[in-house]
Amino acid sequence: MSSSLQIRSLQPKDIAYVTNWSRVEGFAPGAGDLNIYRHTDRQGLWVGLLNKKPIGCIAGVRYNANYGFIGLFLVVPEHRGHGFGLELWKHALKHLEDLPCIGLEAALNRINDYSGWGFHPSSPTTRWQCEGNDDFFTGADYSQNDASGLMLLEGGAIPSKAIEVYDAKREPSPRPHFLFDWLKHPAGKVLAIIDNNGQCHGFGRIRPCLLKNGEGWRVGPLLADTNELAELLLKQLIRRHRGTVLIDTPGLNQSASHLCRKLGFKQISQTLRMYRGELPPVSMKEVYGLACLELG
Repeated sequence: MSSSLQIRSLQPKDIAYVTNWSRVEGFAPGAGDLNIYRHTDRQGLWVGLLNKKPIGCIAGVRYNANYGFIGLFLVVPEHRGHGFGLELWKHALKHLEDLPCIGLEAALNRINDYSGWGFHPSSPTTRWQCEGNDDFFTGADYSQNDASGLMLLEGGAIPSKAIEVYDAKREPSPRPHFLFDWLKHPAGKVLAIIDNNGQCHGFGRIRPCLLKNGEGWRVGPLLADTNELAELLLKQLIRRHRGTVLIDTPGLNQSASHLCRKLGFKQISQTLRMYRGELPPVSMKEVYGLACLELG
């Protein structure tokens, strides 16, 4: 293994080529994603340089003192097989080694590799794709005078604290800094279902993303109390942004897969969520779409 790899923190000038690498790999990066990753943990994103030329990257983000996540892990094809990925991996793992729990999304051909580092399978994550159009999303109308007293709010009208409280009870770890940047980003749209007491019953975001060939949209996060509310949010988000739409559903919520099939989404890939250490004590049964696979 070569020891000539230099590893340094990701800088703003790195964002363009790291985003392009992610696009080529099929990660479907969203507009503004990398800047948000940097704000979540400014010490948790790195690039690897060989002879001063960037050849790889990795994220090892600390959400708090209890939870971290490894993602955005890749080496450009022409430099694979020389141990550079292992150097990046060890660097990220060292950054997180004191945390009780570390998560990651594993490609199916890498499960054994991660198992050797103490990571254990939790559940599959499935990526779904559809083409949003007028015929596909019929019946998505919603009345603000819903008899249940629930209101569908958009953008700045959404009470941030209510979203933060709702999210913290349904995700592996509270993530207020990440969530604030993620939901306040101007690219795309955020919708939330709020009752008359200001409490949240579901929310979601759709954002533009870069596909291998062309552009599309990614939905995430998508959280809701019930299947019906999740369906409402998903339809309302997609009807505003037509074209190729992706969503990543957690295996711990089988209803999410049923919803995607019901709406005509097609499964296009699958990864495996793995954890090292104490597993997060949440059921995720109300999580219908993950924010991003790079940060969990």
